[in-house]
Amino acid sequence: MTDRPKLLGISGSLRSGAYSTAVLEALKAALAPTADLTVLTLNDVPLYNQDEDGATQPAGAAALRAAIAAADGVIFASPEYNYGPSGAMKNAVDWGSRPYAKGSLLGKPVLVLTSSPGSTGGIRAQAQLRESLSAAGARVVAYPHLAIPNVGDKVKDGAFTDEKTVKFLTGGVDALVKEIHLLAAPAKG
Repeated sequence: MTDRPKLLGISGSLRSGAYSTAVLEALKAALAPTADLTVLTLNDVPLYNQDEDGATQPAGAAALRAAIAAADGVIFASPEYNYGPSGAMKNAVDWGSRPYAKGSLLGKPVLVLTSSPGSTGGIRAQAQLRESLSAAGARVVAYPHLAIPNVGDKVKDGAFTDEKTVKFLTGGVDALVKEIHLLAAPAKG
């Protein structure tokens, strides 16, 4: 790892014009002076099927795993569907957790954020997503739940329109970067 962290942002929405993707793109612009954030959508990742998870995997799943492995840390941005994360997001965690005890998420520092056009910001999806990531062996950053209510009013044209939201999200990313540096410290010594 260099002093400039390589972050991966995974959008849990497949929808064209998705808020999760818009938030990650706006975060990418806000972080440009200090970190590299690559935004990944999950449209090409098939449903997890152990029969297809052998020496070769479907291209979309292999690309997801490679992107997670190459990143210093991962930001999971999910909408909330029926009080939980999207199926696409849970599927990404499933692919990232395999093979058992060797998946690309194992030991990886991760940050969870949710957004919603409603007043709760997707907060109910966070507990399930954090639990799934913990089960996959990821290092979920301990930070206040990053939930963006009324997201359509806070992100427009690839940028944040609300300074409080920018500060809250970049504070979460700062916590993620601290975790990355903490894990890298023993390797330096």
